[in-house]
Amino acid sequence: MAVSDLAQTSKADMSARGGHVDVVRLFMLALVAVLLLAPLLAGGFLLYSLSLCFANAVAVLSVSMLVRYGGEVSIGHSFFVALGAYAVAIVEHRLGLSIVVSLPLAVLLGAGAGFVFAFPSRRLSGIYLAVATMALALALPEILIGFEKFTGGFEGLYIAQDLVPGIPKALQRYYVALAVLVLVCLALGHFRKSAQGLALLMAQAQPRAAEAMGITRSWARISIFTLSAALAALAGALTGFASSTVSPNSFTFFSGVFLLVGSVVSLNRLSLPAALVGGAFITLVPTYLARAGDWVPILYGVALVVVTLVANAGDLRRFLPRGIRR
Repeated sequence: MAVSDLAQTSKADMSARGGHVDVVRLFMLALVAVLLLAPLLAGGFLLYSLSLCFANAVAVLSVSMLVRYGGEVSIGHSFFVALGAYAVAIVEHRLGLSIVVSLPLAVLLGAGAGFVFAFPSRRLSGIYLAVATMALALALPEILIGFEKFTGGFEGLYIAQDLVPGIPKALQRYYVALAVLVLVCLALGHFRKSAQGLALLMAQAQPRAAEAMGITRSWARISIFTLSAALAALAGALTGFASSTVSPNSFTFFSGVFLLVGSVVSLNRLSLPAALVGGAFITLVPTYLARAGDWVPILYGVALVVVTLVANAGDLRRFLPRGIRR
């Protein structure tokens, strides 16, 4: 009887899990459907803001990926975002090619730059790696201004070419950013279950066990930083395409800080809802608080605290007396 009961319990657990997965899948499909239909109701400015929100959501995912798989924090991911954005703009201005060509090129450039930075920094961790990435963010504006011949200097560059001629630009920028965001979330979900993803997690959680299997922690750090930088460059390409312009003012030191804030707000999760929360917080909240004038930093800080507390509501139970915890 005990074995029978145990078997029935296991089946019930599996059924419950299956039901939970179905609910999550239905929620994701409903969310994507709502986003696909949003242009029917949204105005021009909201459509533009949502396009940037999707692009920033991909950038937030790049930082969250580094935190989840590498256990590290980056303040300078705006460097790789700018690399992707300027790649799209420069390829259009110099070669006359659209985002069809420049998007994969931006990803390759981001991966290459991430590897070049990660290899000499592979033994850095914690605050030391954060400071090293901060140097990238601080040097970025000067680099963009210094190479004025390619970057356009203070004025920046304008991105005019469409992906599909004849379709309104606003719709193109919206749906391209949304499609890439959904594909990135699907790819990260697959990566999380893959042998490579599990190996990177093992290198972080159990470095000695990973080394016994031939996976060194330094190589794992290089790999995850390279992937994260490539994802950030992809986000930058989407940002440039969605905003139709790139300039040094868009990639300051605080841009990297805001990406980290978006990652914190999304709890470093790699799902579509989490990415949207992080992207919306660093895109829409400052936009709609802009009319507050000098109160913007205060209101933004209050919003950050409130969102973080709400997002961590489950963890707040540890502050309650044991008798009423659930």
